[in-house]
Amino acid sequence: MPLTASPFFSLQDAANVSILRLQSADGTNRLTRECVLALHEAVNELANHSGPVVITGNVRFFSAGADLNEIAALDASAAYEFSRAGQRLMALIEQFPALFYAAVSGYCMGGGLDLALACHRRIAAPNAVFGHRGAALGLITGWGGTQRLPRLVGKARALEMFVSAEKIDAQGALGTGLIDVLTSDPVAEAVRLLRR
Repeated sequence: MPLTASPFFSLQDAANVSILRLQSADGTNRLTRECVLALHEAVNELANHSGPVVITGNVRFFSAGADLNEIAALDASAAYEFSRAGQRLMALIEQFPALFYAAVSGYCMGGGLDLALACHRRIAAPNAVFGHRGAALGLITGWGGTQRLPRLVGKARALEMFVSAEKIDAQGALGTGLIDVLTSDPVAEAVRLLRR
């Protein structure tokens, strides 16, 4: 792969399926401004190969979402641009020319959930936990989750998740249609499905 190394992700090829693994020093895989821009560049480059992609994290965190400390320090102009950058990344994934799956273990929160929602399918481990916790902090996502979540789980269920800042476990996510498959090894299952 011609992608340059990044502190925000690693890239692996598994029989023509690209595995994009989020990473961070603290293991939470927060979607900082730098991370979002690096991911946009990587996904854009992967699109030129037209092969399927699996995006994943580690056992404990798919992604904890945006860095709230970073957001709190932004002025209005920078905050708007960060919102637009996140929207561009999610649209790029949603419109990817090949299948793009999320393989989720552990916490998938806020902007991390927006990232998973932009993918064509979501495959999760039993320890996966999903939620948009912004309402508890007086925030609402600006990366398209308010549109994509209702399409999957229905308007009423999505509104409940947003307003209550509720966390949903993997079994609940499967029952509502938030995820497509529940399995002990979501990366391996995603690769298997994409090779068919």
